[in-house]
Amino acid sequence: MSRLGLAHFTGRMTDQRKQQRTLVLGGTGKTGRRIVARLRGQGVPVRVGSRTARQPFDWTDPATWAPTLRDVNAVYLSYHPDLAEPGALKTVAAFTDLAVSAGVSRLVLLSGRGEEIARSAEEHVQAAGVEWTVLRSSWFNQNFSEDYLLEPVRGGEVVLPVGAVPEPFVDADDIAEVAVAALTGHGHAGQLYELTGPRLLTFGAAVADIAASTGRTINLVQVSPEEYADGLAAAGVPAGTIELLTYLFTTLLDGRNARLSDGVTRALGRPPRDFTDYATSTAATGVWGGA
Repeated sequence: MSRLGLAHFTGRMTDQRKQQRTLVLGGTGKTGRRIVARLRGQGVPVRVGSRTARQPFDWTDPATWAPTLRDVNAVYLSYHPDLAEPGALKTVAAFTDLAVSAGVSRLVLLSGRGEEIARSAEEHVQAAGVEWTVLRSSWFNQNFSEDYLLEPVRGGEVVLPVGAVPEPFVDADDIAEVAVAALTGHGHAGQLYELTGPRLLTFGAAVADIAASTGRTINLVQVSPEEYADGLAAAGVPAGTIELLTYLFTTLLDGRNARLSDGVTRALGRPPRDFTDYATSTAATGVWGGA
């Protein structure tokens, strides 16, 4: 090949590499925005998949999928609101098939730990014929500071239909770091990582940890699932969201997830972040009030 031809070939390959993008679905959410920040910090071209993005993506509008997949070679696949939602499997399967046909060669799926309903979506991704990694997680630490539990914590009373069943709360930063490793690195294809924190805590112990970190009195009030659903309805929460939250609390907190897994350590070679470290650093931001 002549120097001119080699230069042309090299330039073309460089252009092709520049065109490749990593698509992060739910790119403005708890895990997604953390993944986007880490990828950009590594110089990886990223496309944010959200309804508010420059190229909008909407799970309920398949017409938005193909444009979002243009020049994408890897996808972080996070389904909103949850893989337990009716119709989630059909939607995720259709998107997965479209992504593979569009040239995507690597899929990283965020799944639910202990959610049997999510297994069908996992199986479809695993059978798609491309590199895949499945990340199973349950309750995020950040649900207390970036989601529907933030205002109750601020108000000093967290009302939930939970008992004394321990939960392996996992940090969203750990999930993001594992996802980035799977999206960009080697050795993660074909792996199923169950992601948990390093110890089990009840919701009462977690709330007490937050209270100690803030120097405030914060109480956990246990109610029945019916009382919880009625309270959400009175607050104007949509019926579909109430049904999903009730399912998550009543079904997944039956002890099925009351065990630790080594997914974070296997993927990253370090232990997962402890809940107390999360509570201490989050309290220091002032988001919960208190000292």
